[in-house]
Amino acid sequence: MSEVRIAAETRTTFGKGAARKIRRDDKVPAVLYGHGIDPKHLTLPGHEVLLALRTPNVLIHLKGTDVDELALPKGVQRDPIKGFVEHVDLLLVKRGEKVTVEIPVTTVGDVNSEGLLDQQLVSVAVEAEATHIPTGVEVDVEGLEVGTAITAAQLQLPKGATLVADPEAVVLQVISKPVEAPAEEAAEGEVAEAAESAEASAE
Repeated sequence: MSEVRIAAETRTTFGKGAARKIRRDDKVPAVLYGHGIDPKHLTLPGHEVLLALRTPNVLIHLKGTDVDELALPKGVQRDPIKGFVEHVDLLLVKRGEKVTVEIPVTTVGDVNSEGLLDQQLVSVAVEAEATHIPTGVEVDVEGLEVGTAITAAQLQLPKGATLVADPEAVVLQVISKPVEAPAEEAAEGEVAEAAESAEASAE
């Protein structure tokens, strides 16, 4: 997993007014915490942060005059209408240490034509080295039959990742397609319902 380097400035002004001013300058207020340190209040470039956050569990190398740390995004606040980043909480990490993160689960292939894929988990919790967090886990569902279920324990996790989620949790399963009534039967049913409705109105 590659690191994204972002310039960081120490922030000494606080409150809603100060935060609004930072955002007007196309920057993002952030807080770095973890490893027992006092929280560090930072200001980050808005565009670079927006691009970095497109990658799940992105590892950010904060570099500034008095900041030189690695961090993972743990909380992101966005504008509900425009979508820009309003604030970021960052967790301080060290090279070599293990962290618990959620990684996305994606599928490839198509299940048997008689079934439908029902994916119940879109991500699973794993433990991995902070500087080698996998981007996700892929599941091949090609040709799976109705009734097949895949649990978290059956996922082929990337090297270096250990499952933290409940191993018995169902990640996905193949269910039967709903049976559709023939067109003629459906039409007859509609006629019968209309007749019953007319009789009820007459009464």
